[in-house]
Amino acid sequence: MEVEFSVSGLGKSRSYFVHPTAIVEEGAEIGEGTRIWHFAHVRTGAKIGRNCNIGKGVYIDVGVEIGDRVKIQNFVSVYRGVKVEDDVFLGPHATLTNDLYPRSFNEDWEVVPTLIKRGASIGANATIVCGVTIGEYAMVGAGAVVTKDVPPHALVYGNPARVRGFVCYCGRPLDLSKPVKEDEEAVTFRCGHCGKEVRIPRKHLALLER
Repeated sequence: MEVEFSVSGLGKSRSYFVHPTAIVEEGAEIGEGTRIWHFAHVRTGAKIGRNCNIGKGVYIDVGVEIGDRVKIQNFVSVYRGVKVEDDVFLGPHATLTNDLYPRSFNEDWEVVPTLIKRGASIGANATIVCGVTIGEYAMVGAGAVVTKDVPPHALVYGNPARVRGFVCYCGRPLDLSKPVKEDEEAVTFRCGHCGKEVRIPRKHLALLER
């Protein structure tokens, strides 16, 4: 069904799409142009930005914040305490947790927040253990288990995930053997695919698994 609503004071309506089998609870905020597909469940208090695509069977918990132009593939679980910035990609079956010490009987457990920063990509079946920050335009490989912060533009994979390289804004790996600029704090590389330059701090390069 196409859901339309009026925005007070703007004199126009905005719209988003919700598949008939999806559940969007009262109190959720959905941005213009967003599409929510089969059997997805968006809880009350969740905020989803504009022009997002929420795939089949996705669960978005109470109070989760999703930015604009985010693509969440089928069967992803995004639990309370997670914030996802603009232009993020969450691959199918990825899971973002919120409890470091889970027990079925704990009544005093605490939500541990997680931040996925602008432009980052999380691969299929990856697990993001709560309390970490995934940096801007980072790339998390399929099946990775992320237990530590991931630097901007870093490529990480494995269990536990480790830094294996760095990627461009376009997602292609950077050739770290061919720097184009260097200074005391960082090294700049040019992407062989799109030609953009990416500046990587030396402290992040030092994390690279060789």
